Amino acid sequence: MEILELTALELGKKIKAGEITVKEAVQAVIDRAKEVEPVINSYVTLDEAGAFAQAEEIQKKIDAGELTGPLAGVPVAIKDNMCIKEQLTTCSSKILSNFKPTYTAEAVENLKKAGAVIIGKTNMDEFAMGST
Repeated sequence: MEILELTALELGKKIKAGEITVKEAVQAVIDRAKEVEPVINSYVTLDEAGAFAQAEEIQKKIDAGELTGPLAGVPVAIKDNMCIKEQLTTCSSKILSNFKPTYTAEAVENLKKAGAVIIGKTNMDEFAMGST
């Protein structure tokens, strides 16, 4: 079965079982994002280097039994209105084109604590106002 056809929970189970590595999961998501990005413009930021660094660290914690939750090693994307410290957060608006927050949103912190791999920030309607 293709990695991208798995649900998040199925992928998490296969990662913990050693059937798929975190790096393989991240690579599959990044490859697909790069393939379709020119057509669908889904990412404001795709943090390839950061994702692979996270993958390596998270894989070590999974292998050591330190991360056992269902999201451990699962790649996720964050909507661009959720702050990640020192990462561009634009809310898909030109007004915030250079904004880098000094904090990380609690929801993102919780994903990180669960061992999810943050791939990047996804595009959205400006300020999530729903006008398009």
